Amino acid sequence: MAQVDDVQQRVHGLRLADDFLAGGDLMRPALRELRRVICMYREHSYSSSTERQLLIQIAELAQIAGWIASDAGCHEEAERVYRLGLSAATQAEDGTLAGNLAGSLAYQLSNVGREVEGLRLALAALDGVGSDAPPKARALYLDRVAWAYTKVGGAENAQHAIRALGEAGEALAEDSKGTESPAWLYWVDAGELQVMESRVYTELRRPLRAVPLLRKVLGEYDATHAREMALYLSWLAVAYADANEPEEAAATAERVVSLSADVASDRTAQRVGVVLARLAEYAEVPEVRALLHQAT
Repeated sequence: MAQVDDVQQRVHGLRLADDFLAGGDLMRPALRELRRVICMYREHSYSSSTERQLLIQIAELAQIAGWIASDAGCHEEAERVYRLGLSAATQAEDGTLAGNLAGSLAYQLSNVGREVEGLRLALAALDGVGSDAPPKARALYLDRVAWAYTKVGGAENAQHAIRALGEAGEALAEDSKGTESPAWLYWVDAGELQVMESRVYTELRRPLRAVPLLRKVLGEYDATHAREMALYLSWLAVAYADANEPEEAAATAERVVSLSADVASDRTAQRVGVVLARLAEYAEVPEVRALLHQAT
């Protein structure tokens, strides 16, 4: 159990590192750590209770390692790791953790052109945890459902997405100081739900809702989290463009490009491309033209 406790601390350390470093910087150490813990599981003997705790740590490690690999753009590797973690969580009979792994994979699928698969898996993750899951977990899974509906597209799915956002807020409101939640939910709060809400509204081309939310979130966000700042600013730039504010969009996009330059994240690189493509419609505006010229 002392070794399992050590693994738990190392897993949480990786999560905290991911708050500041991108996938390209963390993928190799994360996967190396996962291989080490799997070897520990396979090559040692232990009691059934210790085995369960070790399986839980393998699943938690697989979730963060999969997330890191996905951020680095290694989607096949990320999917393999997510599925390994899902198997470990299922074997450990930790339904909430299994839901996190399934939802993480669903989120990736929604973002790499497998939207229908992503929606099905996001809904399955939510259904699997039921009403007994911690409020933060249900809020997180509902947010992923909202994103999956958004990425599939269509008016009906847009309504489903907005409804899921509302339900996520209601779930989080049930959280209190006396509510127990797994340590890996430390980052789920009202601000994160607002981020997803603003992203959904940006994707739905509803800038009047997206812009105020994004401005509020960014005004309160820790600027040392460069990757997240770049990502959230990228949605703000698109929302400004949708609101027919090309000058504001160009100024925001310039910050996105600057922040992304030193971040080893495939997600930020992809978002830079999305932002520049959206601004190309306003190429005659001097600020936009200068940005596009600088980026080529």
